[in-house]
Amino acid sequence: MLIIPAIDLKRGRCVRLWQGKKNKETVYSEDPLYVAKNWVRRGARRLHIVDLDGAFEGKPVHLEIVTKIARELDIPIELGGGIRDISTIRRVFERGIGYAILGSKALSLKFVERACQEFGDRIIVSIDVRDGKVAIEGWERQTSIQAGDLARDLVRAGVKTIIFTDIARDGTMQGVNVEAVRDFVESADVDLIVSGGISSLEDIRKIIRLNSQRIKGMIIGKALYTGKIRLEEAIEIVKGKRQRVKGE
Repeated sequence: MLIIPAIDLKRGRCVRLWQGKKNKETVYSEDPLYVAKNWVRRGARRLHIVDLDGAFEGKPVHLEIVTKIARELDIPIELGGGIRDISTIRRVFERGIGYAILGSKALSLKFVERACQEFGDRIIVSIDVRDGKVAIEGWERQTSIQAGDLARDLVRAGVKTIIFTDIARDGTMQGVNVEAVRDFVESADVDLIVSGGISSLEDIRKIIRLNSQRIKGMIIGKALYTGKIRLEEAIEIVKGKRQRVKGE
């Protein structure tokens, strides 16, 4: 299980949003490359980068910055935000970025199926959820689609990994919604990365206690930037979980 630091980019800076609202941001750094290197130095084995301007505009805005990060680090990067056509996915991979995250375009199952056929497990789908229903277009539009229903459709389309984000908790430091994660895990046979609201080491332990082999990682943002979670301690917790499993 991976602990994956989040880097959200807006106007070239590293920021965090509150519940995904673009007018409620906190700037943490003017230098995203420095931030990325810092997380790697402290033990990160993957980074989750979101181009927030890209998500709102419908096409990547920070591809040059992310390319620089990818070329200077030796760990995989997953990038989301404005990736909505095959040519953009190709550009992302040509820049040395490991994984492309599809958000709003996940509702177009034919597109997802084509992307999975062409790029395999380098395609990750992010399902952003509020009250059990999917939100799209930079979280600004709520749909009536149940998250579990979409997950099952995505599995049939060839998706191997889904990021589940509870946007009501994202950036709020209110703690992870364990019940929502449990329900989602049970909804589809797919690898899962949990995101949204993880704000303490106990939240990490709660996810581990779900004892699901499908949960492959947790994305943590604000709690790392505020120091409420130390990356090194979070990594040690998931390492301990893995060691216990091996010893059983």
